[in-house]
Amino acid sequence: GEEHYNCISALHKSMRGSDENASLYWLARMLEGGEDPLYVARRLVRFASEDIGLADPLALTQAVVAYQGCHFIGMPECEVILAQCVVYFARAPKSVEVYRAYGNVKECLRMHTGPLPPVPLHLRNAPTRLMKNLGYGKGYKYNPMYKEPVEQDYLPEDLKGTDFFKEQKT
Repeated sequence: GEEHYNCISALHKSMRGSDENASLYWLARMLEGGEDPLYVARRLVRFASEDIGLADPLALTQAVVAYQGCHFIGMPECEVILAQCVVYFARAPKSVEVYRAYGNVKECLRMHTGPLPPVPLHLRNAPTRLMKNLGYGKGYKYNPMYKEPVEQDYLPEDLKGTDFFKEQKT
C-alpha cells in the first residue's frame, strides 16, 4: 500500500542526501518486506540520471548493471548488488543539471504556439537529388573534418541564442 511509496521515497531522499546508512536501511526494509528487487533496480536507473547525472556519468552504468544482475540471479543473492549500488549513489556527487535542462526544453515545446519551427536546411540529410537541389544539407560543416569546433547553428532560427541549461522554467 502506501508504505511501498513511503519507503521508496525515503530511499531516494536518503541517497540524495548522501546518507549511506539510511539508504541501506530503507533498501533492506523494502527487500526484507518482500519488495520486487527489479522495482528497486528500475528506480535506481532513474535516480542515476535524475539526481547524479553528469556529476558521475558512471552512475547510470552502475544502475543498469545492478538491474541486469538482479534480473540474472534474483533474490536473495541480488540484495548485495542493490546494496552496493545504493551506497555508491549515496556517496556519489549529485547534479540535476541535465534533468533541469531537459525540463526547460519540454517547457519550451509546451509553450510554443503554432507549428514547431522546421529543421534548418543545413541540418537535413539529402538522400535524394531532389532534396539536394532543395538545399538540404547545404553548408553543413562536418565537425570531425576540422581541427577546432566549427561555428554553426544547430537550433531553429526562432531559438537562436537559447541556452536550456541557463533558462529557468516559469
